[in-house]
Amino acid sequence: MRVVSLVPSLTEAVALSAPGVLVGVTDWCTHPADLGVARIGGTKNPKTERIVDLAPDLVIANEEENRAPDLADLRAAGIEVLLTEVRDVPEAFRELDRVLTACGTGTRPRWLDEAERTWSALPAPDRRTSAVVPIWRRPWMVLGRDTFAGDVLARLGVDHRYATHEDRYPRIPLEELRATAPDVVVLPDEPYRFTADDGPEAFPGLPCALVSGRHLTWYGPSLAEAPEVLGAALRAARR
Repeated sequence: MRVVSLVPSLTEAVALSAPGVLVGVTDWCTHPADLGVARIGGTKNPKTERIVDLAPDLVIANEEENRAPDLADLRAAGIEVLLTEVRDVPEAFRELDRVLTACGTGTRPRWLDEAERTWSALPAPDRRTSAVVPIWRRPWMVLGRDTFAGDVLARLGVDHRYATHEDRYPRIPLEELRATAPDVVVLPDEPYRFTADDGPEAFPGLPCALVSGRHLTWYGPSLAEAPEVLGAALRAARR
């Protein structure tokens, strides 16, 4: 089995669960760090000719992370593309199961069972917290409706202000973001790398939680520890 992954979180899941099947991944596939396979460009601009040359049996993609024209080119070249869609935590588990089965894992990996148990056993939050969740600046963009990261936060007791916006990742002026007066501003380190020196200064007087983008937006092995990691960052910001 030869697999090319165009989705960083799925790369990690496949590498851990089906060692040896990956022959190509994107430049953004950072986990596992020692993955020694071909790099085929970015998630939005993969080198489709390079992928074809790798002669994969399967290309794993995602409807949000990858562009339809690139996937159409691969299909036109006779390559099978498995397209995933993940908008919430339960869907993440279903799609992970589908992807790993397609990659020939045979048995369901232990980490996937453990991650699903972790999320199903989450206690009800003792209080709800309002938030804005920027994912980019220049221009400012935030989580909107129907996103995996939004569902992750909701299950941890965090209700982001733009959950019912018509766009999934709306562009909102900074002044409007400040005016919503959230309990906390959640600043992940991807896709934009917010840091202590780049992000919090735009929200004076508001608590800011610097969180791991991998634990907020990736659906893979990191799901097992995501509630604990994200919860700790959120609690630290609210003190």
